[in-house]
Amino acid sequence: MRKNAIRLSINMLFVALGTLVCLTPLTSFAQSAAEIMQENFVVTKVTDSESESTFILRNKAGKERVRKTFGTTKLKKNGIDNMRMTRFIEPTDVRGMVSLLIEQSEKDDDIWLYLPSMKKVRRLVSSNKRDSFVGTDFSYGDVIGHKVQDWEHLIVGEELIDGFECYVIESTPKNKTIAKNTGYSKRVSWIQKEAYVTRKADMYNLSGALYKQMSFKDLQLVEPEKNRWTARELRATNVISGHSTIVKVDKLKVNVGVKTSYFTTRYICLLYTSPSP
Repeated sequence: MRKNAIRLSINMLFVALGTLVCLTPLTSFAQSAAEIMQENFVVTKVTDSESESTFILRNKAGKERVRKTFGTTKLKKNGIDNMRMTRFIEPTDVRGMVSLLIEQSEKDDDIWLYLPSMKKVRRLVSSNKRDSFVGTDFSYGDVIGHKVQDWEHLIVGEELIDGFECYVIESTPKNKTIAKNTGYSKRVSWIQKEAYVTRKADMYNLSGALYKQMSFKDLQLVEPEKNRWTARELRATNVISGHSTIVKVDKLKVNVGVKTSYFTTRYICLLYTSPSP
């Protein structure tokens, strides 16, 4: 009888401990992963901007191609959707090429590409988001941004990156269509605490293998009242092919009154006769 009582007490102790473990989280965070990613989604979206950038494309052997661009951005009235136009100025083989990316919160984003050799604007579909952004190691999806609501997010740890404390957040697509359109089965982002900027990101292909690694350097607070930041150097490396892209923002002006009319296909077509910024 006494043995049964002892055995019962021990069992009850294990149950109590098990319940305590289940009810006590290993780590608690003030914000959820989705809330952090939502802050991150808007943190680089300034009111409007003009910029001049240098793209350095480097293959596995170290051979480089250099491109010069002129870009403009403007935030829509909803404060979430961004419009971005990038004009390629140099060298001659890409001169006159223009990309127009317009975010749409409630539907598919608009992606347009003007090809001077064809003298026409081509509209890309959602599945093109996985394609290379004009020959770089960034995809159209990387440039326009991945909608927070399309992914499941989980805080998997914390880590110091370049001396800054960061959340490590794992994002997986909510369905097969999102995975197919982006080309990613998983994204891991290192998001700086309080500032919410991305310091580093890893992308995994549909086979689950590490595909691309990105880093964002020389981050500058350009609209303090809105906590809006800009990376003056962006890097993306295809770890499978060994090809990499470095984007250096040489000149940047924010809040310059960029016109909404710039972000139309009609304006793009007019640019062909005036290729200089």
